[in-house]
Amino acid sequence: MTTGGIWVREWRVLRDGLSRSLATSALLALTACHFAPKHVQPPMPTPSVYDGGASAAAGTRAVNIGWRDFFADPRLDALIEAALAHNRDLAVSVARIEQARGFYRIQGAERFPEPVLAAGASRSHNGRNAAGLGATTDVTIDRASVNVAVNQFELDFWGRVRDLTESARADYLATVQAQRAFRLSLIQDVASTYLATIETAEQIRLADTTVQSRIAGVRIAQVRFRAGLTSALDLHQAESLLAQAETALAALRLTQVQLNNQLLVLVGGPVPGPLPPPLPLTQQTATTALAAGLPSELLLARPDVLAAEERLRAAEASIGAARAAFFPTISLTGVLGFASSALNSLVGNDGLTWSYAPTLVTPIFNRGRLRGNAIVARAEGAIAVADYERTIQVAFQEVSNALAGRQHLADQVAAQERGTVAQRQIAALARTRYIEGVVSYIEVLDAERNLFASEQQLLRLRRANVENLVALYVALGGGAIERR
Repeated sequence: MTTGGIWVREWRVLRDGLSRSLATSALLALTACHFAPKHVQPPMPTPSVYDGGASAAAGTRAVNIGWRDFFADPRLDALIEAALAHNRDLAVSVARIEQARGFYRIQGAERFPEPVLAAGASRSHNGRNAAGLGATTDVTIDRASVNVAVNQFELDFWGRVRDLTESARADYLATVQAQRAFRLSLIQDVASTYLATIETAEQIRLADTTVQSRIAGVRIAQVRFRAGLTSALDLHQAESLLAQAETALAALRLTQVQLNNQLLVLVGGPVPGPLPPPLPLTQQTATTALAAGLPSELLLARPDVLAAEERLRAAEASIGAARAAFFPTISLTGVLGFASSALNSLVGNDGLTWSYAPTLVTPIFNRGRLRGNAIVARAEGAIAVADYERTIQVAFQEVSNALAGRQHLADQVAAQERGTVAQRQIAALARTRYIEGVVSYIEVLDAERNLFASEQQLLRLRRANVENLVALYVALGGGAIERR
């Protein structure tokens, strides 16, 4: 038989033996005990419906709306896309997924034997003096061997290894969901910061217009003062009004620089190509109505809730592993192969060698440590339950607050718009009456201050209204899909 044929036959025999060993191990694993508590979702720690009677059927589910469809501003879309590609914190969360996946694979490998194929050949020579007569006898020994060995494979009778693997798997899935949750949080942070820059830009335009108007007011006051029509008090009041607007303008420009720097950190890298001009606050979101649904839907829509549930599964599996540690550990070491003094007779019944050695290790003097581990595992399980319930409560709170904001902030914006229109009319009448000499400048001063404050508040409310809609979209699990 050729050498190639010998090795082919060798491998077939070893393969068959290895298959039988794996089948036996799988059978033992199937019949193993399981001490981990059965996973049951805790009852919802929140009301069954949202406050305010939010309809579960009106509108479109947020999870079915891609973030490109929700945000109407192409400039914001480009910034979000760049942030998802370059943000350093998001890169860390992605790397943590790979880390958790590696831990899961390492732990999962413990459930199966790790056979090692070894082949070798040796030749030894012995020379000795025969009976002291000066004659020597040369002894040359050839030996060849090939075998498959399994070292210290734990027979998982009590499910300890399986529970540890399940815990690692749940940790990995929790990391995946945590990355998804951070991705949605990043989208919301970029959108909120961008909206703040839009509001600040509009505030700067408002402040700049106000400064120009008040410069004109100071000039009029100077002319009237020089003509003896008014006192120096009116002139100084006009100058004070101008200084207030200039102070507000400088503060807004500082805020604009800080927001741009913050947006640069969130994006984490350059944005390709020239960006389109931004849309005003009133055109920032799509007109699609968002359906609130039921609080129970958050269990599947929110990645942070899914991550908390996976952490709960991991804690439950760790409890099972801690309980199984009280029982003896049975490990198996085995070798199956061939050994012969000649390669051409290596494979066959005469050269077949095998051995196995079970090892049993039972805890005796370390049961205190094992009890401590079990107590820790149960405490971590209780912590995981509380964390899961708290995550659901926070999700419920975020959705409820955003739903209330959707209704009441829109009412505030509408009321503020009416009030601003009225304040513009008051300021115009006050200026006219002052020029006519009917009223003092103090009335113009009050009217101008009130108008400026009213216009600033209107911009803040418009931004708050849009930010609230973004918060509702993310709180309901929107932003997970991306349509181009």
